[in-house]
Amino acid sequence: MRNNKNIVGMARFGIRVTEKDAFGVSVVLLRKMAKAYKKNQPLAEALWKTGWHEAQLIASMIADKHKFTPKLMDKWVKDFDSWDTCDQCCVNIFRELPYAYDKIYEYAPSEEEFVRRTAFSLIATLAVGDKIQIDKIFIDLLKLIEQYATDERNFVRKAVNWALRGIGKRNLNLHLKALKLAERLSQSADKTARWIGKDAYRELTNSKIIGRIKERER
Repeated sequence: MRNNKNIVGMARFGIRVTEKDAFGVSVVLLRKMAKAYKKNQPLAEALWKTGWHEAQLIASMIADKHKFTPKLMDKWVKDFDSWDTCDQCCVNIFRELPYAYDKIYEYAPSEEEFVRRTAFSLIATLAVGDKIQIDKIFIDLLKLIEQYATDERNFVRKAVNWALRGIGKRNLNLHLKALKLAERLSQSADKTARWIGKDAYRELTNSKIIGRIKERER
């Protein structure tokens, strides 16, 4: 199933892969392959250790949240060298872990680019995936977003922006809180914070987005 053209295409999107550590197989195909191995933790850990890009993506799809440990989460996060592996892990397994919120506060202060990205990718995916969490948790996380909004590294600033937009689209109350932060950041003297604020403000004031939020509130 190797597709070298896909590997070249992945690189254009900032996915750090080469023909020596990736096969160029699409996530859609990987998800189909993973269906037969759901909650197979030993296989997930073995696949991760191979270092192959697609193997690690499948590992995140088949890992068992009941057998996943904080230590293993730290190990995987330390191995991240590409934004898509980081985000897939957050979507597929990390946000399901009972200690996910604690890890946000643990990872955010890290100076390592992908460790910090993990913190904000987790916020973004939890804002969508955790349907029962109280608003206060996300209001507190807005403070974390504001604190790190000046990190100009591309993969961090985009995750911080994603987290802000994600919280803002969760419900009307959080929409108002996130919109206020976006407006404040858009007036910042720091160019990265300004970009995050302006981009989030643009999306959160979109009439279609507001309509979807109101529809969910009914």
